[in-house]
Amino acid sequence: MLLIGGFGKGTVKVYVAEMRLLFRYYHQKNVEEINQEDITNYILFIKRVHQVGRAKCRSVAHSCSFFFKKVLIKPFVLPSVLYPRKEFILPNIMTLEEIQTLFNCKLDYRTRSVLGLLYGAGMRIGEVRDLLITDIDSKQNQITIRQGKGNKDRMTLLPQSLLTDLRLYFREARPKIHLFESKQTKRAMHQRSLSLLVSNAMEKAGFKNKGYTAHTLRHSFATHLLNAGSDIHTIKTLLGHSKIETTMVYLHLQTSKRQQIISPLDALNKTSHE
Repeated sequence: MLLIGGFGKGTVKVYVAEMRLLFRYYHQKNVEEINQEDITNYILFIKRVHQVGRAKCRSVAHSCSFFFKKVLIKPFVLPSVLYPRKEFILPNIMTLEEIQTLFNCKLDYRTRSVLGLLYGAGMRIGEVRDLLITDIDSKQNQITIRQGKGNKDRMTLLPQSLLTDLRLYFREARPKIHLFESKQTKRAMHQRSLSLLVSNAMEKAGFKNKGYTAHTLRHSFATHLLNAGSDIHTIKTLLGHSKIETTMVYLHLQTSKRQQIISPLDALNKTSHE
């Protein structure tokens, strides 16, 4: 039913996992007997015992809402009052110097290609995993991302400086369908394997304790584009965000305009000394 409704693979996986945990918690009850009060108590339980945050509570509530309304055909009110207050946390980004250090490391062509797509094209790690050889258009300098988050196709940049690494990697690995394929299964590499490549590269560059991940490279892509003068709407399109509000978080990380701002106190002192 989720697939028929056009939900993404990630959403389907999360919803199924959440409902399995709920059913396991209420194993003594038939599924039809679980009611809204039970859901509320379950969310309170995972908040108190497992110290989960807002995202987890929201995930449980939305999974239950879908199951009640679409499967059991029962009314369900999202218990949003149980969500912890949303925290505003700026994403972690790398400096240009750190990016340079990362790419200056002695890395194999596959790792360099993965890093280059994450930082140079702003792709999600799952999108890198699903990337087909035919999605790379070197003539138009663009990459087609098919059925990204929210089941949307989009185009993003293909960095010219990445082409050499991609070609050398392709010549070495000879993938058939997906750009990054497992040597054992001949299918697309697992997302965890790709993430491990990123983690190992970060460690090699000396960033082991900085918490940098594949998504850090995507955040860095957006922030560095903004600092270089790209407009927020273009960045939104390249990232595949549905809402401009999601992209606007990078305005808080922009340094180029902030460095040009003069504090009113400095302006006052400058005037008084003229």
